[in-house]
Amino acid sequence: MDKAFMARAIELSVANVRSGSGGPFGTVIVRDGAVVAEAANRVTASNDPTAHAEVLAIRQACQKLGFFELKGCDLYTSCEPCPMCLGAIYWARIERVYFGGLAGDAAKAGLTIPPSTERSRSLTRNAKFHDSDDARRSSGSVSGLGGKPWQDSVLSSCFGKLR
Repeated sequence: MDKAFMARAIELSVANVRSGSGGPFGTVIVRDGAVVAEAANRVTASNDPTAHAEVLAIRQACQKLGFFELKGCDLYTSCEPCPMCLGAIYWARIERVYFGGLAGDAAKAGLTIPPSTERSRSLTRNAKFHDSDDARRSSGSVSGLGGKPWQDSVLSSCFGKLR
């Protein structure tokens, strides 16, 4: 896992909450050490329940690479992917998935998380999943937030102690 890419996913999620555009979810897709696509959750901003960061980043990466399969790509996301996103990850053939916060962390922060996330992750066999606990707990990218109290609470619940 490259901590810089995880830090970028977390930066996207923090900026998304601070701007009021959506929840604390950011995703970066990487191939051969370079960022191919990145996105933040746009569900509330677009009134589109499928506009999750992972799905938006997958769409961007496929457009940029000109193909619907993202073989050889790694996905870094600020939170454990939901079942819908896992389906997109599966069909895109992403090689590895690294995530910061757990679905339970997001649920504790008051965000709606489907109960079947763990079961769905076990069904997605082509991608290797990595919980980057050390990245979310020690990332310097979430320092100095100073946002609204609810925003800091959501971000703190998802990413641990904020510096």
